[in-house]
Amino acid sequence: MSTSNDGQSSNVDSRAQNARLAADLDIKIEQLEQIGLGSKLEYQHAVLNVVGQLLQTDSGMDVICERAVPMDIAGVFAGSDWDAPEALLPQISANTLLALDPGLVAIEVASLCRFLAVATGAMRHRNLHQDTARHFLTQVLALNLRDIFGQSDEAARALGERHETKQRILRYLSEHIGLTDVLGALVSEIWRLLEQRSIQVGVVKDMIAQIAIALNENGTEPGSERLGAERLVSALFGPTVASLEDPGVDAYLERIEHFDEAALSREAMGFARAMHDTGLVSDYHVTFLLYVLDYRDRALVPEALGLGTTGLDCWRHYRRLIEDLIRAGVTLSTPQAVYGLTLLLERGVLHHAPMVPALDRQLRQKIRGSARARITLGFGELVPPETHILAGVLQIIGQPLGVGQGANPTCQSARAIAMWSQVEPDYLLHIIYQASEFDAVLMHFEGTEINSATLPVGLAGFGPIDADPVSVLLVAHLDRIYAKMGQLCIGRDGDPHRWINPEFHGWWVARDCAVAVDVATGKLTDYDNFLRRFFATYHPHHNGGRPLSHPQPAGIAVTDPNQQFIGWHAIAILRVAEDQTGMMRVYFYNPNNDSGQDWGGDVVVSTSGNGERNGEGSLEFGHFLSRVYLFHDELLRSHQMLEDVSNASLNSVRKQATESWAADRL
Repeated sequence: MSTSNDGQSSNVDSRAQNARLAADLDIKIEQLEQIGLGSKLEYQHAVLNVVGQLLQTDSGMDVICERAVPMDIAGVFAGSDWDAPEALLPQISANTLLALDPGLVAIEVASLCRFLAVATGAMRHRNLHQDTARHFLTQVLALNLRDIFGQSDEAARALGERHETKQRILRYLSEHIGLTDVLGALVSEIWRLLEQRSIQVGVVKDMIAQIAIALNENGTEPGSERLGAERLVSALFGPTVASLEDPGVDAYLERIEHFDEAALSREAMGFARAMHDTGLVSDYHVTFLLYVLDYRDRALVPEALGLGTTGLDCWRHYRRLIEDLIRAGVTLSTPQAVYGLTLLLERGVLHHAPMVPALDRQLRQKIRGSARARITLGFGELVPPETHILAGVLQIIGQPLGVGQGANPTCQSARAIAMWSQVEPDYLLHIIYQASEFDAVLMHFEGTEINSATLPVGLAGFGPIDADPVSVLLVAHLDRIYAKMGQLCIGRDGDPHRWINPEFHGWWVARDCAVAVDVATGKLTDYDNFLRRFFATYHPHHNGGRPLSHPQPAGIAVTDPNQQFIGWHAIAILRVAEDQTGMMRVYFYNPNNDSGQDWGGDVVVSTSGNGERNGEGSLEFGHFLSRVYLFHDELLRSHQMLEDVSNASLNSVRKQATESWAADRL
């Protein structure tokens, strides 16, 4: 029988072991820091070996996280995927924690501790914002709620000690990032993301599945948090009376086969309400929609889609095409195509003459060459690549502002896809046709032909696989073409975007370009005139009240919450208007997957509550301008319009810029 002395002795031994390992880790970190980059591998392994040993002790996570900063500085992540924390994916983290290779587990834990240090303000990282770090950890926890709450199943038990280690790590994170109620914080975060109506919702759906498990097995206190969670869960797993208990799609289909017209109509309206409320499509919705395509007593498809006046008009005119699109593009593997199709119809783009034949062509399009392999790699083999591309087309044309660049340095390409979808969807379909049929995209730059198939690999490599299907198909081609256009501008005075953007995007991009920074020196140049031009171009009080007819590409200097410069980023200005309080705001598209960001100095991007439409970010006019370094303008702008902008209007903007990204550019 054990005694209290035995327990005390065990605690002493544990503390002594931790102290020994902590001292050993400090030595290994110091040795790693002193070694040159080319010789670090052996010393990285030594550091990670000690981290792995600490993971087996009671307080090992404390020791590891206390040393997250020195480990990062010493270069424990150098040369690995973990060296770019901004590109890491939360959905991969959990599987890495279960890896058979102890080194992989150790480096993942070191990385999570780095995220924790940034999230709590203990560390600043050049490529990682505090809010971004917290958001990442919240998503990791959301995807692993079952482990945090202690549920175990046969699969978990089979993993044994590896699963126990993962549980300890996740619980440590949940305790230290200040989430007293993980579920409540996650529900709020999911609703914030859903308001932006991103095309890629796989991670969000995974989070909701975890919340469903947590609610079922643990419950939660009554209140708004539980109500918000249940709305999310029901939207996916029981949006209607007949699907309420989540019976499974086969049982559901058998059930509705016996429904009369009134019952089917109620189901249709229930699905439409849930979809428009959340932007998410349930598998039951897909099953229902495919079933009612053949229900001839009444056209239930418009009800199931929740179509308004414009959508109904499109349905009446183009029913045959719409039914064909549903049969070919909507499957249990592509449920979000239902929402994309709905919004496509509500946009009324089918009334644009080229769209019907272009979509008919897409229905018959085969994916050839390496593009076929890329789509299969990214989305699996349950349905053909053609189905994924068609579903992606419906989503992108229905949700132009839902396009995201993924964890890839391809903001220009993502922006182009979004802008084409919004302004020239028929041109986007033409490019998709080229890439699908010929595994190439052909463009022209000032009369010079550019064929992506003949160009070297660009920043995007062979293309992303963590993006929507259309982006997976196109981004590698667009990235190469964009880079080639840049090469053709070598030797010209000024920023190459002046010539690239109109040629790359389309005629509707203004041909002049204002740049706040001298390309050669990186210093601000004629900044007050730059600000005046922006006012004269975009502010309704200075441009004669003329609205923006087409989105315009622009470049911003991204800063972190401490106003430190991070890098240049491509966005698109969509419109300038007063919000409900009378504040003039710039509404813009940001391709970085989540527009809600804190850029420091009270410059916090809003995604809802200030007049934003789905997918838009917005800032007060002066706040936005304080982060702009490049925008397009008309060549014929009069000097009189510039003089109408007073110095007083510029002072606060200039101050915000020079206290942040432009601080060392004076």
